[in-house]
Amino acid sequence: MPLLLRNIALALDEPEEALPARAARRLKLPVDAIAFWGIVRRAIDARAGEVRLVYNIELSLDSPQTENRIAKRLHRTDVTRIAPEPPPSSAVGSEPMAERPVVIGFGPAGMFGALILAEHGYRPVVLERGREVRQRHVDVLKRFWRDRDFDPESNMLFGEGGAGCYSDGKLRTRINDPRVDFVLQTFYRHGADADILINSRPHIGSDHLPPICRRIRERIEQLGGEVRFATRVESLRPEEGQVVSLGEAGGSTIPLGGAGVSSPAPVLLGIGHSARDTFRSLASAGIALAVKPLQVGVRIEHPQEMIDAWRYGPAAGHPRLGAAEYQVVAKGAGGPRGDVFSFCMCPGGQVVPCNEAVGRVSVNGASRARRNGDMGNSGLVVTLGPESVGEDPLAVLDMLADWERKAFEAAGADYRAPVQRAADFVEARGSDGDPMTSYPLGGSWCELRDVLPADISEALATGLTILGRRFEGFDGADALLVAPETRASCPIRIVRDPGTRASVSAGNLYPIGEGAGYAGGIVSSGVDGIRTAEAVMARYAPPR
Repeated sequence: MPLLLRNIALALDEPEEALPARAARRLKLPVDAIAFWGIVRRAIDARAGEVRLVYNIELSLDSPQTENRIAKRLHRTDVTRIAPEPPPSSAVGSEPMAERPVVIGFGPAGMFGALILAEHGYRPVVLERGREVRQRHVDVLKRFWRDRDFDPESNMLFGEGGAGCYSDGKLRTRINDPRVDFVLQTFYRHGADADILINSRPHIGSDHLPPICRRIRERIEQLGGEVRFATRVESLRPEEGQVVSLGEAGGSTIPLGGAGVSSPAPVLLGIGHSARDTFRSLASAGIALAVKPLQVGVRIEHPQEMIDAWRYGPAAGHPRLGAAEYQVVAKGAGGPRGDVFSFCMCPGGQVVPCNEAVGRVSVNGASRARRNGDMGNSGLVVTLGPESVGEDPLAVLDMLADWERKAFEAAGADYRAPVQRAADFVEARGSDGDPMTSYPLGGSWCELRDVLPADISEALATGLTILGRRFEGFDGADALLVAPETRASCPIRIVRDPGTRASVSAGNLYPIGEGAGYAGGIVSSGVDGIRTAEAVMARYAPPR
C-alpha cells in the first residue's frame, strides 16, 4: 500500500529530483528502497522569511516486507498510508421520465452536471442562453471590447463555459469532497496543464479555458447529449408541485411531460450568479428565493513587481515562483459591516467587465495562463447581509443594478469604468494624469465616493489605510481602484431541500451552482452540479 509523505521542503534552487532522497531520510531507508514516487501537491511557503517549495509526495517501496516494517512506525501525522477510494455507486433509480433531463445553463455547474448525466446514459438536453465559445470570443473581444457594442446574450457572463470561461480559471477550493479530483482530472483530460493536479493554488487561465470548455461540450455530445445555444429560458410553468414546461424567449415551449405513468423530466437549473432576469422569472413562477450575504466593493490594481516584493522579498522574480498572490484582511475595518478583505486575486492579470445588461458597469478580474501581465488585481470587498439590504431578493437586484447604472453614467456612459488612485480615495480628493488601468475599455477619473454608498466607501477607506501600514504602497499613488465590484457572489439563494437537492417549490427542479447560492467558484460549482446529477440518477431511470 503506497505512503503519503507531507511537508517535504526544498530550497528554490534545489531540483525536484532531490525529493526521493529527502523522503528516504525521513523514513530512515536507503534511497533505492523507494520503487516509485510522484508529486501529489506543491506549494510555496513564504511565511518564515525564507521562501521554500513544499511538497506532499506519494511513494511505493521495494517490497511488502519494507512496507510492513515502515507501517509499524507510522505514528507521525506527516507519514500515512493511502487507502484505496471505494468505487462510486452505480445504482440508478426506477422512476421513469417522460422526457430527457434538461440542464439550464452551461457554466461549470451545468457543464459537469450534464457530463455526469451523459456518461451514465441519460442524454441530457442543455439550454444555454449565450453562444458557443468561438462566436462568444468574437462578441466579447471585438464587438464589445473594441467596438463597445454590448450583446446582453453573449458576453463575459453568458455563453459556453459561463462566467468561469473568461475568468482566471482558479481551481482552488476549500470544500473537502472526492469529486474535486474528478473536476481537476476532467479539465486535465480536456487540455489543461498537468500542474493543476498538484499545485496548491491551481489555475488554468482565461486563454486556455475556452477550448477546454468546447472539448467537454463535444464529449457530452458524443455521449448522446445535446447542447442548444442561443436558447434563453424565459419562463417555467409549475403544476401540482412540478415544472411541466419551459418557455423560451420568442414563444416556443419545451414540454417536460408528466402524462401517464411517467414523471416530468428533471431540470438542473445552473443559471449563474448574474441571470437577474431569470431570477425574476423564477419569482413570478412561485419558486422560493431568499437573500443571502453578498460581497461588494472595488477592484484594486498594483504593479505586479510590488506584489512580488510583498510576498517574496529578496526572492521576488525567481523563475520557480512566478507572479505572487496575496490574501489580506483588514479586521473590523467595515465597522458594523465587519472586515474588509481581498477576493479573487488575479496575479499578472487584468480587470475585466462583467455587466449583464446595456448601460451598466461592473468589474471583475482575470488572468491568462502565464500570468505575465504588468499588473495584479484583486477584489477589495465588504459583506452585506439581509440585515443591511432587506429580505426581498428582487429589491437586492434592483439595488445592485442602480449602483451599476450610476457607475456607467459617472464614467462617461461609454463603458469605461470609474477609477481613482487609492491614495486619493482615502484622502477624498480627485485624481489626475493618465488612468493606467488594465481594464480593456479604459478608465475615467471619478470620485468613487460619489459612485459607491457612503458606508461602503468609508469601510474601504479604513481598510486601505490598515493594509497600507502592513504592505508598503497598498494604499499609495501606484494603487488604482476600479469600481464597482458587484458580482463577487450571488445575492440570492434558490431554496432547495437539503436531502433531495430539489427546489422546495418544485420537486423536479434542481438548483445548482453559484447562481443557486450553494457554491462559489469553478470547482465548487462543478462539484455541486455533479452531486445533484447523482441525486437525479438515484431517483430516475435513464430515458428510453
